[in-house]
Formats: sequence, structure tokens, C-alpha cells
Amino acid sequence: MTHTTSPEPTATERPHAGRETPDWLADAVFYQIFPERFANGDHSIDPEGVEPWGGTPTPHNFFGGDLEGIVQHLDHVVAVGANAIYLTPIFAADTNHRYDAKDYFTIDPALGDLAAFRRLVDEAHDRGIRIVLDAVLNHAGDGHWAFRDIVENEERSPYVNWFSVESFPVRPHPVPNYRTCSGCYYLPKWNAYNPEVREHHYRVARHWIEEGIDGWRLDVPYFINHNFWRGFRDQVKGIDEDLYIVAEEWRDPEQWLQGDLADGTTNYTLRDLVLGFTADRSQTAIDFAHGMTRLTARIPAAARPAMLNLLGSHDTERVLTRHGGDVRASLLAQTLLFSAEGAPMVYYGDEVGLLGDNDPGCRGCMPWQSDEWSHEILDGVRALAQLRHETPALRRGTQRVTALSEDCVAVLRDAGELGTALAIVNRGESSVVVPAELLDGRAFGQRWSAASWRIGARLTDDSMGSAPNTTPGAAIEQTVGPRNAVVLVRGGEQSQ
Repeated sequence: MTHTTSPEPTATERPHAGRETPDWLADAVFYQIFPERFANGDHSIDPEGVEPWGGTPTPHNFFGGDLEGIVQHLDHVVAVGANAIYLTPIFAADTNHRYDAKDYFTIDPALGDLAAFRRLVDEAHDRGIRIVLDAVLNHAGDGHWAFRDIVENEERSPYVNWFSVESFPVRPHPVPNYRTCSGCYYLPKWNAYNPEVREHHYRVARHWIEEGIDGWRLDVPYFINHNFWRGFRDQVKGIDEDLYIVAEEWRDPEQWLQGDLADGTTNYTLRDLVLGFTADRSQTAIDFAHGMTRLTARIPAAARPAMLNLLGSHDTERVLTRHGGDVRASLLAQTLLFSAEGAPMVYYGDEVGLLGDNDPGCRGCMPWQSDEWSHEILDGVRALAQLRHETPALRRGTQRVTALSEDCVAVLRDAGELGTALAIVNRGESSVVVPAELLDGRAFGQRWSAASWRIGARLTDDSMGSAPNTTPGAAIEQTVGPRNAVVLVRGGEQSQ
């Protein structure tokens, strides 16, 4: 059988300003939580008009999710296999998504208080889970105290230059007479060129680091000048180089990854490639292999382990929805996610097959009745996460991608003495023969014993299995069945 191997990615070994990314990211599996929709753990703080859990999400309704609800379900996060959590905004705001902060130093009362936040951080850290918060510093909400002062006092306000107001009185309709985020009247844009604004934002960063968080995700950072973010990085890394900074980016990661801005970016480009192959079939395996190689070449080597890889988020349709309800196809996508270089992230509910179109549909309530779950997906995600934790090559190996046919792709992760892993994903309706040169390394310009592989995980008719088959010397199948995947492992000590 013919196969196409993409060339070794060497194009991007740019200087990284002498700065390494936090080492723990190579071992991280993230779990993203939209707090209002994860779990209602404290009904005493439910907002007015709260609706019964599990109702239809809209842009405006509330179901009462809170920080205590997250604490109560941290063991689920651990069971999924995650050891890091990214939380969308939790500061005082007026909306359910809270990207309209009124006070960056106060936990939203509908989510809890500072004591609840400290309990979350402590309980998470006790379980070995790191916490990353959302830094929404391009814009505030129109309820923010500084903006309200401008509305009331106009040009006499001491905060008049904290935002960009063109005239008075302040007018939100029909067209705001102040700069906003994407034209949303309730999201006035900060004037990040103002030294007082910069100091306010940097104080926010320092404050929550002092409260124990492990990093920041930068919301729409491309709307703010890079000098601001260089200062932000200096503030964060000046406290601890081990703190994570990840920039939201949908197209061009390079600008953030030169060592002076962020450690990694949200890897939506990888998402497009994976879903183009497993869901839309707009990408052949050859397209996927070349696309992955080009993407790797665009990312400096030091930043590759710090990329935040995802298939779904609060800004996209659900993974199973994108796959038209096809559980098997969604598991093929998860296999590619967990096999790729960078930190995989699971959006809450995707691990149990939650459905939903893009916002607001993707922000539905997490179902906590296990009879509503897809246990096939859950078992598969758990097995992949477990295999990643146990296999150094999947966490720290270099990456090569090759196409075995138009419908079958192989991802090799090589960590030298730490071992090698090979994920083979076949989306086609026919079995694919695994070439001998792939199993003995010739396809990648290397050579090892084909008999040294063991089966780490395999997609079956039921699931990927709750535990991978890691028996040394296990028989390696010569074919990968239709709509199937197998992850092979060789060498290296398994370690958590």
C-alpha cells in the first residue's frame, strides 16, 4: 500500500527570546468549564429568575451554575483524566457568560464569593489540578464602575480617558458613541494606551495569581497592542516563570509565540484540520498530513508543548453535533486530539456526548444523570487520557504525520529513549493494511523492531475500552478496520 509522509518540520526554529514555556504543560490535559452551566452546588446564591437545570440555553437565561458546583464535581474532572481547568470568566458581571466584567477584583455573587473561590483552588490543587482564568482585558461591561462614572459625570469623570468616548452624553443606541468590542454596546473597549488602565489590568493579573491561580487565557488579545501584552507577560512571569499564558487565536499563532507575549495559543487551526478530516471530510488524509506539518513548522519548538489543542469550546458547536451525532467519528477526532503535540483540552460535556449548535447551543447545562451520557465516548476519552498520562512519547515526543491512504492517517510521536507512540486513524469504510515500513520505522527514516510495539488503545465496536491493552508483545494487527483507530506504543517506562 502506498503512503505519503510529510517532510520533517524544520522551518520554524525561530529564536524564542531565550525563554522556555512551563514544563508542566507537556503533561497537561485541560478541561474547560463554562461555570454558569456546569453544576449548581449552592442554591442559596441562585440569581433572580433562575431556570430549572437542563433547560434550553439562550443568550440571556441563568441556570445557577456556581463555583461550589465545580468543587462538588472535581472528582469527575479527575476521572475524565484532566489535570488542569480553564474557566471562562468568573468576575462580577451582568450576563451568563461574564465577558462583561463590572469589577475584576470581585467574584460574581451568583457564582460565590472569595471564600468559595479559595475553596475551589485548594480542592483543585489537592487533586493535582491547576486553574487557569480568563483575562478579558480588551473590554469591560457597561456596568463597570469606571464606565458608569463616565456616564454620570461625562468629561468631569476622572476615568474619562479609561475608555474611548467620542462625545457626551454617552449614547449606546442606535450606534454607540464609544469604542466597543465587535460593535456590542454593552462591551465598551478599554483604552489600553492609558497608563492607569494598564496598571489596573496588571494589578488584576497579580491579584489573582496571589490568590493561587496557575495562569491566564487572554481573551481576544489581537484587539490590544503587543506592548501591552509584553508588559502583561513581564508582570506574570516576574512572579513565577511556571505560570501559563495562552492567547486566544483562530488563525495565525506565530505572532504570539516568539517568547515575548504568550507561551501558547488556542489551537483552532488544529481543530479545523482534525474536524475537516473526521467530520466534514473536506480534508483527505494527505491534506491533513500536510496541514499538520505546515502547522508544526509555524510554531517554534519551545512553544509546541504549550499549544492548547481543542475540538470544541464555548465559541463553537459541540463535537458530537459537528459529527452529525456519529459517535465513532467523534472518537476518531478525539484520538487525533490526544495524539497531537500540545496540551489536549476537553470542553465540559463533550466527554459524555452533549449536543448543541454554536452559541448559545454549545453552552447547555452539563447533564449529571449518567443515563443521559454516551458511555462509549466517555470510555474512549478516559482511555485516551490515561494512555497519554502513561506514555511519555505522547506527552513529550516530536511529531510526524503521514497518510496511508486518502482515508487513513498515522501520527508518530518519538521521544527517543523515552519511547515512541504511533496513532493510526482510519475514517474509511474499508480496512487499511499497516505497511511494514511503518511498523519498522522506515517510513519515518528510522529503524526499530516491528515486534517491539504493544497496543496502547484501540477503537472497538463498544469503545476504546476503559483501560488500554499494554501487554508487551501483544499481537499487532496488520490492518486497521473501517472507521477504527489504534494507538501503538513501544519502549519507554510508563509513568504518570
